[in-house]
Amino acid sequence: MSTYLLVHGAWHDGRCWERVAPLLAAAGHRVFRPSLTGYGDKAHLLGPEVGLDTHVEDVVRLIKDEDLTDVVLVGHSYAGLVISSAANEVPERVAHLVYLDAMAPEHGETAVEVQPVTRNLIDLAAATDTPWRIPPLPELPPPFGLFGVTDPADASWLRGMLSDHPVRCLQQPARLDDPALRQVPRTHIHCVGAAPEGIVRRRVPATQPNGSPSRVRELPTGHDCMVTMPKELTELLLEAAD
Repeated sequence: MSTYLLVHGAWHDGRCWERVAPLLAAAGHRVFRPSLTGYGDKAHLLGPEVGLDTHVEDVVRLIKDEDLTDVVLVGHSYAGLVISSAANEVPERVAHLVYLDAMAPEHGETAVEVQPVTRNLIDLAAATDTPWRIPPLPELPPPFGLFGVTDPADASWLRGMLSDHPVRCLQQPARLDDPALRQVPRTHIHCVGAAPEGIVRRRVPATQPNGSPSRVRELPTGHDCMVTMPKELTELLLEAAD
């Protein structure tokens, strides 16, 4: 049995994993899908002081409070920064890192450096009455949809959980300076369906930090594959635990 800790990306909350978590549990695994500070059941905690460090603390605290070991730590989108820094804090408890269509930072990089288009979002927020918060991206015509979700019912369900994202999350640097972190294997899952202009995926190096070949998998769908292809995503997550 493995323990999966599924970390949602910007604007989302833990409910986005509702189609994947039961499939992992049915395969005999333990699953956690928390909402980060400022989202879901923690929406009342949203404020300008919430940043990447806050979300890293959320994940690390959960791992320690639940005494989790051999964790398959999955980060979607922005949460690639979160799982990187969280694993840096407790590398001995993490068995595998899964970057799900996610930002994959180097040590000291911010979201703006990994995904430069986020600078535009910060600049737009700066011109409003609440410069510390960024509203969810708008729904676009097919094939882009809402984070790649084009089915009307699915998009409506997803829209109901989206909320603003703190600017500070995009400005604080990721930390990957513990040498032990280099030994944690990684899987990169890329959603290769249509993506809006400006969204670029960083090239994955041929080898992982520990020298082993990089594991890269693809799903022919948009960004929120946990909504559009939950069964196929689950199969790849199960593969990561092997």
